[in-house]
Amino acid sequence: MNKTGFFSHADCHKHEMGAGHPECPERLSAIDDRLLACGVADVLERREAPLASLSDIELAHDRMFIASLRGLTDGLRDEVEAGGPTHCQIDPDTAMNASTWDAVLRATGAALAATDAVMAGELENAFCAVRPPGHHACRDQAMGFCFFNHVAIAAKYALERHGLQRVAIVDFDVHHGNGTEDIVAGDDRILMVSFFQHPFYPVGGSRSDAANLVNLPVPAYTKGAAIRDLVESVWLPRLEAHRPEMIFISAGFDAHRDDGLGQLGLVEQDYAWITGRIKEVARRHSGRRIVSSLEGGYNLRALGRSVEAHLRVLADV
Repeated sequence: MNKTGFFSHADCHKHEMGAGHPECPERLSAIDDRLLACGVADVLERREAPLASLSDIELAHDRMFIASLRGLTDGLRDEVEAGGPTHCQIDPDTAMNASTWDAVLRATGAALAATDAVMAGELENAFCAVRPPGHHACRDQAMGFCFFNHVAIAAKYALERHGLQRVAIVDFDVHHGNGTEDIVAGDDRILMVSFFQHPFYPVGGSRSDAANLVNLPVPAYTKGAAIRDLVESVWLPRLEAHRPEMIFISAGFDAHRDDGLGQLGLVEQDYAWITGRIKEVARRHSGRRIVSSLEGGYNLRALGRSVEAHLRVLADV
């Protein structure tokens, strides 16, 4: 049995937000191509992402918000059939097409299926190569390329459906996971640790001083050595104290120095190092259980290399 799962689905390629948008289907192709070329794909257990159920999505999102996205999808599909607009704009950066709804359900479904498989002992850990991303999606608002918050839903799912007492969310995207903060702030069962470029999108950065949040703003052009120091001095003591029974990763790779959507200076070795430190915590406290889900990463070459580095550590190759 391959101990590291790789969850994805063709539906995640069908969501697109218009020509030239950085959050594009080619992101998943770049990951697939890199993993095939370097041989890492051979050691992963590839699984198809199912469609998430709405009852599970309601663990983290407001029912009326979910219904509104479904309604927008139905209306858009009718318009497309009638020869009308092919996209519905949610905000200046975020749009839906007729395939977005299914892609979002697959992306959340990947995180939930990965959680089930890891909890069952079928896999030691898993990576979800999915899009659209999720960590900007708030309880009742889609924004920042995101519609449903896959990692926040999965964390709540592990607690409510699998009976865990404590979980952690680690977010190393260049942007603050404001949606995750909105959903988990004040829930002492969930520890969220992150770093993010600040000031940057979303405006304001972290807005909560809840005790279960460790959100670390860093200035533009911060390099990997400084990030490693923060992980060692701030993240790890909090993770050790929390003793999570499972760890979820919002794996954004747009803090890479080659990524034009951010101005931080991480490289592949930094992602490997961070993943290794997370894995050590999981070994001590979580029965090795980790579920990682793709967030940002928009330079296609850097994305492919960074995911490779992340997965090499998860899979011990």
